[in-house]
Amino acid sequence: MSTRMDPYTTPRPRSSTARKNKLTLSSKQYNKITDTIASVRRGRLNDDGEHALQDVEELPSFISEKSFISAPLNSRVPSTSSATTGHAGINGKGKGKGKGKVPSLDKVPVEVQEALILEDLLFVLTGIEGTYVTYHADYSPEDENPLHGIRFAVSSSLDPSLRDLVERMLPLATYYTSIIAFIEERSHQSYGLVNHALCAAMRDMLRDYHTLMSQLEHAFTSSSAFSLQKLWFYIHPTLHTLSLLSSLVAELCAADESPESSGESDDESETDEEERARNEALGLASAKKLKQLGNDGEANGSSSAGPAIGGEVLAILHARKLQLSGDPSALTLYTDLLRAAGKPYSNMLENWIWQGRLGTFKGDADGSTGDIYSEFCVKEARGVDKGILVGDYTDEYWERRFSLRDGSSLSSARLKAGVPQPRTPGGRLPGGSCIPPFLEPWKHKILLAGKYLNVLQECGIAVHGRQDSEAMGNADGMDGEKFYKSIDSAYGFANSSLVHLLLHDQKLLMRLRYLRRLFFGAESDWLSGFLATPTVLTELRKPTQSVRLSRLQGLADGAFATSGMGNMSKDNLGHSYDEGIRIELAKTTLYEWLLKIVNVNGVIGAGPGEEEGGHSEENEKEKLMVCDAFVLDYNVPFPLSLVISRKTIVRYQFLFRFLLHLRLVQSSLCSMWVDQKGKTWKAPYDKGSSVKGGASRPPSRATAASDDAGPDAPPAIPQVERWRRRVLHLRAKMLAFIQHVMAFITYEVLEPNWRKLEAKLSSLANSTANDKARAKEGSVEELLRDHVDFLDTCLKESMLTSSKLLTPLSKLITTCSTYTQYSKTFSKSAEDAANEAGDDESKMEKRWKFLEKFETNFNHWFNLFQHYVRFCVSSENGALLPLVSRLESVQTTG
Repeated sequence: MSTRMDPYTTPRPRSSTARKNKLTLSSKQYNKITDTIASVRRGRLNDDGEHALQDVEELPSFISEKSFISAPLNSRVPSTSSATTGHAGINGKGKGKGKGKVPSLDKVPVEVQEALILEDLLFVLTGIEGTYVTYHADYSPEDENPLHGIRFAVSSSLDPSLRDLVERMLPLATYYTSIIAFIEERSHQSYGLVNHALCAAMRDMLRDYHTLMSQLEHAFTSSSAFSLQKLWFYIHPTLHTLSLLSSLVAELCAADESPESSGESDDESETDEEERARNEALGLASAKKLKQLGNDGEANGSSSAGPAIGGEVLAILHARKLQLSGDPSALTLYTDLLRAAGKPYSNMLENWIWQGRLGTFKGDADGSTGDIYSEFCVKEARGVDKGILVGDYTDEYWERRFSLRDGSSLSSARLKAGVPQPRTPGGRLPGGSCIPPFLEPWKHKILLAGKYLNVLQECGIAVHGRQDSEAMGNADGMDGEKFYKSIDSAYGFANSSLVHLLLHDQKLLMRLRYLRRLFFGAESDWLSGFLATPTVLTELRKPTQSVRLSRLQGLADGAFATSGMGNMSKDNLGHSYDEGIRIELAKTTLYEWLLKIVNVNGVIGAGPGEEEGGHSEENEKEKLMVCDAFVLDYNVPFPLSLVISRKTIVRYQFLFRFLLHLRLVQSSLCSMWVDQKGKTWKAPYDKGSSVKGGASRPPSRATAASDDAGPDAPPAIPQVERWRRRVLHLRAKMLAFIQHVMAFITYEVLEPNWRKLEAKLSSLANSTANDKARAKEGSVEELLRDHVDFLDTCLKESMLTSSKLLTPLSKLITTCSTYTQYSKTFSKSAEDAANEAGDDESKMEKRWKFLEKFETNFNHWFNLFQHYVRFCVSSENGALLPLVSRLESVQTTG
């Protein structure tokens, strides 16, 4: 009896090692030969199978087989060679030669068939091939994906009544094998913590299934009344449960079957272990690891989506829970799986919103290595730190230091770069980029809570968040009320802590008042004193190539020290405000810079020291004057640099350069007015020559009414006198225009908007004054947005963001500035005309032409500017209404 079973359990010779060494074969060749010999011996034995079944009572007992006692599953588990080459089908038509022909059950009684099939089913339901229930003829381990499960088929010679019942049970074996394959694969380290937790929960559920199989096996061996009907009765409820798990496995593995991911897996499998170890020793990572360790996941946008991990797994579980909520058993199953799989995600979320770190495990004492599996919805850009705030013109630190993986942002509706493509067009994002639906409304609060705590940690402030067991409400699940309350509480704690730090510890409001005095010249005389210095005016009129920044910096420091700015350069905590002031020279004029930004619809992002390009940049540098390139810059320490960032400093610089240009033009016009108060302009012209005497300059439109008044008109005004009056009238009109524009910007734009911002910040400071009380009236994001909105509103109402207004305004100011540069020329012409014996027709003709160029240019741009202002008041910018009345008064000047 035992001799017949020898082919199944061939004892290994004692001298196998010596024989192997004598043959001089490799281990792989030796094992292949021995497996082939064993396969041939089994095939010869199976040829006599039909004769052995003629007398069922004479079949050998398994207990009498020595090999079965020591290894019960040895005769049923396929050998290595058969597993790799395929298995025979139920009729001997399998792919391979590992199993012989299946014995026929035609002549076996039904009772015996039921017993044989019951024994086979107990093996098949645990994933082991039986004698009469074998792998399907179309199934091949090499071609089939194990995650799809093993398909079994029952012998065609089985009684039809039994076969129908067995075929109802076989899907349970397919479900079980697919779940087991999923657990074995997704328990690998690279699939992340959420998959690990999900596999652990599935493994716990299968533990009950294994217990059931043990009980059924005991009933089969101990009770003669155990039948297929009883087996079906006991496993029927389990069939539904495993079908739910199997359908979940199929959906989770659907992403792995994309062409990109399959190609990557083939490439990985082709690389043997020795080569992989050599690459790791040389520091060469595989393509898959490089994509996982890429620059903050930005390369994933162009690569394959990869397997479902992190938030995507939770999103799939939540979607299936909602879809099958009408099935009580399915609802309970998916709720338990979602709670179990969400524990690592919940721990990462709690560490982020209460401690400000992307920790992997809850309660790490030494910090954390970060979200190494890219499962969490928040990602960190490790190459971005607070050091870039000095030259950051796009708020890269605040926007990119920590951001959502799905690319969404409160400051912009446009998705950021580096976001992977959805699984399907309009579908969910892959991996950690997929935010679970129950966290979608809270994602911005989750992001901001951790960002605020990180700012506190950057300032050296220890963050002590809640660590009690009820913080995240795991007992109620990730979609429970306690869970959402914890997120809201964490956000409120982080927000109020940072607001208190900025407004009370760092004195943000006092710093903004200092900037207002520095850039706008409000309540301070430093700019007036600076421009009143003759040396400063001399330096400002030089070309940029012939001036030293150190000299300008020294003159500015002297103006700060002698003005009221020096008294408020330190607060009551001893923080110095004037350390960050420095003078710089831009490479283009203010109006050219603004027009470039407006015309391309860009953002304020280029610094004063950066190149703006242009084919004639060197020539522009030579022509550019210091007064047109003068820029006041200011740096603030962290964390105030989050609010007073480079982006906001550039806006302050725009307003400062505009006001400075108006101040300089006003100062030049006033100096021209002082020069024209001399005797040359006041002495009456008594040479007796008039317009009617001889050939003279034809009267212009401005004086046509006085010359054509008729015979009762007063005596005609001499031509030189009329020319002098026209020069004075144009200067007065220009001065009135500049003064009205300055008054409008100062009192109608800057001051009201500043009062609104100051009121908001004061209210927010009062709400957090009592020991970091929660800021209910605003958040840090609102504070940042209010500051930027204040500057943007000032720029818009100052007419610096509209090309229709900016072009004529810049032309007017340039015309006024150019007119003042010919002050001495006009005075010399007036003096020459007064000393001449008579009117020189050619000289007077040149004087009139020169003056009319300025008049024509100024009147043209003034009328155009006035027209555009009226249009903007009625269409897009109602704040310009006070300027309309001011411009009307300019027309009546003189």
